[in-house]
Amino acid sequence: MNVATILKAKGYNVVTASPGMTLAEAARLLSEKRIGALVIMQGRQILGILSERDIVKTVAYAGAEALERPVRDVMTSRVVTCNLNDSVDELMDEMTDRRFRHLPVVEDGELVGIVSIGDVVKHRIAETIMESEALRFYIVHG
Repeated sequence: MNVATILKAKGYNVVTASPGMTLAEAARLLSEKRIGALVIMQGRQILGILSERDIVKTVAYAGAEALERPVRDVMTSRVVTCNLNDSVDELMDEMTDRRFRHLPVVEDGELVGIVSIGDVVKHRIAETIMESEALRFYIVHG
C-alpha cells in the first residue's frame, strides 16, 4: 500500500495558508476545518508547515499576544515531503523517527495532498486485517 492508495480513499484536498496570516487566524482555520496542520504556501511553493502543536507551544512560551504573530515566525520551514509511490511502511518509519504527524505529498514539484499519521495507521491496520483474513482463508480452504 502506498500514498496514492491513501489519497484515493481520503481525498486530495489540502488546506493551505499564507505566511503573513496571524497565528490567531491560522488557529481559527485549523478549528473550522477540523485539521491538525496547514501547509504554508507562497504561490505554488511550499514555504513551511504549521501544526496545532506549533501554536500551542508558541502561546505557552510567549503568551496570548503571540497569536498576533505571523505564521512565518512559527512555522516549520524545513518541510519533509513524500510522493505518491512512497509506501505506508516508509511513511510510518519517517514520521516516527522524525516525530511529526503530517507529510505534504508532492508530485512533479506540485503539492497534491497531505497525509497524517492517523491516515497512515488507519491504512496499515486495514492492510494487516486483509492479510490476516487471506491467511485464515488459505488455512481453512487450503
